[in-house]
Amino acid sequence: MAYTTALNSSAGSAFAPVWRVLAGMGNALVRLAETNPKLRELEALSALSDEELAHRGIRREEIVRRVFGGSPWV
Repeated sequence: MAYTTALNSSAGSAFAPVWRVLAGMGNALVRLAETNPKLRELEALSALSDEELAHRGIRREEIVRRVFGGSPWV
């Protein structure tokens, strides 16, 4: 997953520290999401071919529901 932050802060900008804090918080949230075991499982299953999924008894459209199951966020 790629994440890009573009900040336009001049040396005299009063908002530069605020933008740095917000960018840091955003970067931390991205790192947190990328280390989630469920996301890793989702990526691993998505990388399998349809034949490999069928061998495991999974259809491609069921992957998200299978990984995140009872999560209220899906």
